[in-house]
Amino acid sequence: MKAKPHAWLLAVAVTSTAVFPAQGQFPARPIRIIVPTSPGATADTISRLIAPSLSARLGQQVLVENRAGAATIIGTEAVARSAPDGYTLLMTPPSLVLNPFIYKKISYDPLRDFAPITQPYSQPNVLVAHPTLPARSIKALIALAKGRPGELAFASGGTGSMPHLSMELFVMMSRTSMLHVPYKGAGPAIIDLLAGRAAVMNLGFIAVSPYLRDGRLRALGVTSVRRAAVMPEVPTIAEAGLPGYEVVNWNGLLAPAGTPKEVIARLHRDVTAVLRAPAVSERIASDGAEVVAGTPDALAVYIRSEMTKWARVVKSAGIQQE
Repeated sequence: MKAKPHAWLLAVAVTSTAVFPAQGQFPARPIRIIVPTSPGATADTISRLIAPSLSARLGQQVLVENRAGAATIIGTEAVARSAPDGYTLLMTPPSLVLNPFIYKKISYDPLRDFAPITQPYSQPNVLVAHPTLPARSIKALIALAKGRPGELAFASGGTGSMPHLSMELFVMMSRTSMLHVPYKGAGPAIIDLLAGRAAVMNLGFIAVSPYLRDGRLRALGVTSVRRAAVMPEVPTIAEAGLPGYEVVNWNGLLAPAGTPKEVIARLHRDVTAVLRAPAVSERIASDGAEVVAGTPDALAVYIRSEMTKWARVVKSAGIQQE
């Protein structure tokens, strides 16, 4: 007669199956997307937009966790130190490639410490001016800045932010001199721009669209290489007087370096499928952005090119933070 297995042996077998799922079963538990910004920022918005559909495709809950602080360094470093298993991801804004040139003490390397998954979208900024500014075009703004070196003030939400560096790139390429006025966030900067205490500002379409519609601000040019679908009447800065100028807001989804290739492939497949779904892509388009959903290799190349571009700008502007 065949002996029955001992009860303890059955218990061990059941426990082992529950705690140690079969190899290749990814994901076997919830996944966290760390957003190194406060709620409401674009990285947070895109993460919360894709999380429900991504949860459905993966069969596990996808949680979005904000870890803001130190110009996104805190959340970014936390992911760089996480286990490379695909369960902790980073949805980064462009600060990933900016901070290493701006801050002296950073423990992560954008190229060495992360495994790219995909770039969800890109979104142009728009260079806006107060209506009282005499310049009504990019060429006129450049001429005005050259005629009044160091006098025209541009606002930003803080030193080293993308709006700040977008204008520093403009200044560098146009060979002009303008005064940077940093604020503690985009909100206070926009308030002073509306009051005429700053002349121009470079911002995302969503932040300034209400003021463009009611005439309290004037759009001089968009920062992408192609005109924006949401404002086709506004020329690009490149075509309006500064050839070669290009800046876009973007986010990148990354995992810690060393994450298995098959895990990266699974995440890439499901995230890009969610991004291309009409409900998501149409929502992104309504915000003036464009779905990218590129390959991991394409994001790696893009990160490298962005680092090369902004290293020159930061050096030219003499930006250095502790």
